[in-house]
Parts: sequence; structure tokens; C-alpha cells
Amino acid sequence: MLVAATATAPQVAAHLATTRGIAVLPFGALEQHGPHLPLSTDTITAEAVAAALADPLDALLLPAVPYGDTWNMSGYPGTVSLRPETVTAIAQDIGRGIAASGARAFVIVNGDWGNRAPLAVAARRLDEVLPTIVLDHPGLDAAVDRVRESRPAAPGLAHAEEVETSLLLHLAPRLVGDERPAEYPHFPSDFGVRPMRMHPFSVSGVFGDAGPANPAKGAALLEAIVQTSLAVMRDMLP
Repeated sequence: MLVAATATAPQVAAHLATTRGIAVLPFGALEQHGPHLPLSTDTITAEAVAAALADPLDALLLPAVPYGDTWNMSGYPGTVSLRPETVTAIAQDIGRGIAASGARAFVIVNGDWGNRAPLAVAARRLDEVLPTIVLDHPGLDAAVDRVRESRPAAPGLAHAEEVETSLLLHLAPRLVGDERPAEYPHFPSDFGVRPMRMHPFSVSGVFGDAGPANPAKGAALLEAIVQTSLAVMRDMLP
């Protein structure tokens, strides 16, 4: 693995020329995660997954994008949201730039749900330049089912509760507050069908119960994401 942020231009050129030419980009967000988790939770997780993938692939690890499309959380202080077209443009520009440097495959590790649609657009547009894949934490849902003790606030929703708190207790325990909130909002019947901002539903910004979180669960969740990601990428990488 070569870390782009601390490498020189000749080192990048040599690395891409003498390996499979894979570049890995963590794409995160600056988004509220309750009173106990940092705004950078999604970025920290994406960085950890990206580094764990880049190492066995001997890839070029790019610096994380620390902002994303977090419109649904934009009613909470500290959240900074990009427009979807901005997320798409950033990913496209980075992909084209790294292709010009010699990369032959581009892997985007997405850390935030709101980035999914705009990153998918970027991947489609980049396909003519270099093979691009967006990883949205594959394997996480099955791993959550194995370790979760609390009930989710809504099907498929994991925000600042047991799952994300466990991941941060594993990855950055010093950044996790002592408080372990629980909040189960009442959602309207069309929740998940139409776009909604989340702040009217949860005062704390927690959706579920952070109480049962622990670092061992976080380690298991991260390992599941990494191993499933490697399996997903096997057929598309040069």
C-alpha cells in the first residue's frame, strides 16, 4: 500500500506502474451523530475500511473526502451537506485525475448513506475512463444481524446507535463520549419512501439504542465489511 498524502509524485507513478494500479478513495461526511459520537464518524469508518482494503491489494490510498450529501441530517448543528451534484463532481474529478496518473481501477469506499446515489452516478460516468466501483459497506447488514442486541429504530436504519457506536469504540474510542443514549422516534407511514430531514424525529440525533455497543462488535462489523468488499471486488479488479 502507498499512502498518497505522504508520497511523492515519482513514488505514485512507480507504484501504479508496478502494481495492479488500484486507487482507493474513502468518501465520508461531516454529520451529526448524537451527543456521544464525532461529526466525522462516517469519514473515520470509511478511512478504516479503505486502509484495510488498500493494504492487501497493494493499492494507492487517497486522502478521504470529509464531506458528503447529508441533507437529511442538515437540521442538526455541525452538519455540513454537499449537493448531490457536488458529490458526483468531486468523485469524477478525483477519478479522472488519478487515471491520468496511471491508475487502472478506482475503488470508492462510501461512508454515508446520502452519498450512495451521487457516487453511483459518478461511477457510471467514470466507466469510460477506468473501471470504478462504489462500496457501500457490503456485508454490514448480515454482520449486524449477528451482533445486534437492540432493536433498530426502523428497518435498515443504523445511526449513532449500537452499530455506529460499536464501530467507533473499536476505531477511535477516545472520540466516543461516555453517554450511551437511546431514542426511538415515531416515523410517519411514508418514511423511507420520500426524502425527509431527520431532526424533527429525534432530539438527541440518535436513532435506536447505543447502550449495548462495545468495541468487539465494532471489530466484527469492520472485518465483515472488509472481507465482503474484497470478495465483491475480485471480478472487477485488473
